[in-house]
Amino acid sequence: QVQLMESGGGLVQAGESMRLSCTGSRSDINIVGWYRQTPGMERELVASWTDRYSTTYADSVKGRFTLSRDKYKNTVSLQMNRLEPEDTAVYYCKARFAGRVKWGQGTQVTVSS
Repeated sequence: QVQLMESGGGLVQAGESMRLSCTGSRSDINIVGWYRQTPGMERELVASWTDRYSTTYADSVKGRFTLSRDKYKNTVSLQMNRLEPEDTAVYYCKARFAGRVKWGQGTQVTVSS
């Protein structure tokens, strides 16, 4: 079964850090990155691999968020530092499998001021 298992998320105060992780249930699931969505808004890119070695970040998170991969665990993590209330959203990991896009179930990140 093809599944993406997200962990992390929760409530933190502004300036604190949080780490999100996404693990694929199969080694041939290619986890490409993280997106986020707030009510009434479209899902937006947070951080993503553009190729095997390069990443791209939303301007609002550059210098604060870092994407990393553990290929042996098929896990992609998003380290989020200096969190801001504007980072509050549901975060989704995105993957590609058999030519299709698959999304995680989403994890809520809430940053209080």
